[in-house]
Amino acid sequence: MRFVIVTGMSGGGKSTALKMLEDAGFYCVDNLPVFLIEKFVELVSMPNSEISKVALGLDVRSDQSFEDATRVLGRLRERNYAFEILFMDADEKTLIKRYKETRRIHPLAVDGRVEDGVIRERKVLGNIRKSADYVIDTTTLLTRELKAELDRIFVDNAEYNSLMVTVMSFGFKHGIPADADLVFDVRFLPNPFYVEELKRKTGNDREVQEYVMGFPEAGTFLEKLTDMVRFLIPNYVKEGKYRLVIGIGCTGGKHRSVTLANELYGRMKDKGKYGITLYHRDVNSQGT
Repeated sequence: MRFVIVTGMSGGGKSTALKMLEDAGFYCVDNLPVFLIEKFVELVSMPNSEISKVALGLDVRSDQSFEDATRVLGRLRERNYAFEILFMDADEKTLIKRYKETRRIHPLAVDGRVEDGVIRERKVLGNIRKSADYVIDTTTLLTRELKAELDRIFVDNAEYNSLMVTVMSFGFKHGIPADADLVFDVRFLPNPFYVEELKRKTGNDREVQEYVMGFPEAGTFLEKLTDMVRFLIPNYVKEGKYRLVIGIGCTGGKHRSVTLANELYGRMKDKGKYGITLYHRDVNSQGT
C-alpha cells in the first residue's frame, strides 16, 4: 500500500493536493483526529483491504497539538508502517494574501492577525518540513502545474527532488522581482518596440521571437545561460534549496525578456528531476 501524509502551511494548497490525489485514485481522508490515526492506518493496512493508495491530510489546528501528530507518525515508523510525507508550502506574502482573499481565520492567529498565525505555524511545522519526502512550493504554481507535479510523483512514479524552478520574464521599468534568485539583463539586444510592425506584439508572438533570436548575440547568450543553469541546478539541489527563480529582464518586459524566457524554459523543460514553470510578469503592461 502507498500511504502519503499530506501536510504543510495553511493556504499552501493541501486541500487542493488532496483533491488531485483523490482524482488519481487515492483514498483520501482529511482532518482525522490525531487519536484515530493509528487505528485508521491499521485498518487500511489489513491484508484483505482493497485500498492500495491512501492520502491522509494532517494540519495544524487550534484544538490539538501538532506534536501529538508527529509522535503518532513516529510510532507508526517504529511499527514498520511505511509512509511518505508531502509538504505543501508557499512564501509568507502569498499565504497572507490567500487568507485575506478567502476571509478565513488562520488556526494559529490567536489575536486575529494572519501574519502572526503564519509565523507561528512556520515554527510548529519546521521539523516535519525538514523530514518531508517532497516539498512543493505553490507560490507561483498554476493549478495545472501543481497537478503535473503531483502526477509526476504519485502517478508516473518519476524520481523527484523538491526544487521548483521558475523562469520569469520582467521589465526593469517595473522593478526587479523581489523573489528572484538570479537576474539576467537582455537589454543589450535590439529592442523590437522600435520596429513598428512588432511594437504591439510580444515575445509570445513568432514574429518577435524570430526578430530577437535572429541576432547572433541572442543565441550565444542563450547557450551560455542554459549551460550555467544546468550546472547550478544540481548544486542547488545538493544544498537543499527548494525554490529557484530565474529572472530575465528587458526594459518593459514584453519582447526580449519574454522571448529569452520562453527559449530557456523550452530547453530546460522535462530535462531534469525538478519542476519548472514559466511566468511572464509584465507581458501585459504598457510601454517598451
